[in-house]
This record gives sequence, structure tokens and C-alpha cells, in this order.
Amino acid sequence: MKNALQLPLLPYTENVPHKLTLHLFLQVIGKIRLKMTPRKNHWWYITEYIDTQGISTGPIPYHSGMDAFTLTINVHTHRLDVATTKGEIFGFSLIGTTVADFYHQLIEILEKIGVKVSIVNKPFDLPIDKPFGELTEYHHYDEAYTKDLWQILVWVDGVFKEFGGRFYGKTCPVHLYWHSMDLAVTRFSGKKAPPMGKEARLSDKDAYSHECISFGFWAGDENMQEPAFYSYTYPAPEGINKKMLQPATAEWIDSNGSPMAILRYNDLLNTTNPRQELLSFLESAYQAGAELAHWDTDKLDVPDLHEL
Repeated sequence: MKNALQLPLLPYTENVPHKLTLHLFLQVIGKIRLKMTPRKNHWWYITEYIDTQGISTGPIPYHSGMDAFTLTINVHTHRLDVATTKGEIFGFSLIGTTVADFYHQLIEILEKIGVKVSIVNKPFDLPIDKPFGELTEYHHYDEAYTKDLWQILVWVDGVFKEFGGRFYGKTCPVHLYWHSMDLAVTRFSGKKAPPMGKEARLSDKDAYSHECISFGFWAGDENMQEPAFYSYTYPAPEGINKKMLQPATAEWIDSNGSPMAILRYNDLLNTTNPRQELLSFLESAYQAGAELAHWDTDKLDVPDLHEL
């Protein structure tokens, strides 16, 4: 079912098995990128990207950087594609494939091209204890769900890139974090954040080493059973949840003890100009955090070219 924007609806409840299977596939290829890509700040070297074929790792170096390969969930053919700089293309169908088969077939292909990689062979931040290679119960890849989600991500990717380009400060690429399967873009003030306690995870310590305001989209979870856009400021300044958000359907919710701005995807689709409404949401959430955290917004805002 399509709306005036021609973007698909993305029901959550009936698609939980489809979403989880895709999520696990993305974790496997993401962990391979994590293992083989040179480190970059805030875990930017482990993420995945939206492209014309689907969801991709981008080039991963091997053979001391003389060659590279890319892993792509191809939404047109519904295959896992392994493409190398030598012109080789390998892959297999995702339809009916268990997570265990996905893992084993991918490792076999990598060995065929001369890549031996050992990853932490378990899902991250998911309530699953078994290794990927034993997950035979997850085999619910769905062509329609994956294509619909990708089509939404293509559109969101473009809006996030426009928004990200309005900021002179340090900004991450628009990329998908496979641990939570959310597409995100983050702005940084340049100032260090207060250090986390010893009990904090290493991943969090690196991700939140500096003040930031993050914006994202995800397809829903048990707490919010529908797709939505979000924004949060770290550290969260006092009173941020009293700030006005745009559009009027946006709201502040509590997320693990901190305020998070939320705009539901379905509410956005019911507006006359969804792109502008999403940009308004992102800007209002940014202004709320930046003002209370005392960011120098005048120096960080990118003017139109005719104003230079």
C-alpha cells in the first residue's frame, strides 16, 4: 500500500520475523567489516550504507590493502553479493536461507577469494545466545519487507544527507548501525563529553566520547512497535524535553532515563510535504539540544552559497 509520497507503509508486528532475520544477516556482514576495516572514531568504520543495490558494507580491504571486497544485501535479486576489485562476483539466494547457512556460505566464499576472518560469532545486543552458525530457526527473509524497508531508507538517506550538509562541525556519514539496525547521522560540538564510568561498555565510551546530537530512523522495536524518526542530545541538557518540536505530531519520550525526540513515520506520511516536515523535525530537535548545551550555532551553521 502506497501513500501520496509513494513510500510504502512498514507494519511492525506482522514483520518481526522478517526484520529479525534481516537484522541478523546485517550483523554478520557488519562484524566482518568491523574485523577487517581500519579503525575510525566513534565506530564509523563498522557501519553499512544504503546504495542502488540495497544495503552494503562498502569496500573492505584485504591482501594488505591491494584488493577489496564488498558485501551487499541485494534487494533487487534478493541475494547476498560478494564483489571484489578483481571483478569477481559470488553470492547466494537469501530466500529461505537460515542465518546459519548465511554465515557458513559467506565464510566459504571469503575463503575462496583468500580471506580468512574470525568474528565474535554471536549476535550483539539481541536476546539470542547461540552462535550465528547454529541459528537455524531464523529463516524468514521476506522479499517485500526488505524491498519496502530499503525504499524508505533510500529516501531517508537523502533527507539526512541534506540536513547533515547544513552543519560546519564534525558530522558522521549517513550510515546504518547494524547493532540496532537504525540509519543515523550525528553532529558534534567539538567539546569532550563527561567520561563514562568503568561499568560502561567500550562501544559506548567511544561512541559518546564527545558532545553530540544524533538523528536517526529505525523500523520499530518492542518498545515502539512502529517505524519512527528520533533525536537525542548527549549529554542531555536539563529541560530539553520542555522544548517545542516540529511538526506538532512530534513528541519527547523517555529512553533509558534520557529524553528522546520522536516523530512517527506514519504521522509524517499524512502531511502534505513529508520532506520539509522531516527537515523541520531534525532542525527543531537540533536547536533544542544545541541551545541548552550552549553550542555556538552561528559558527556551525552552513549558509546558502549566495550568502557567502
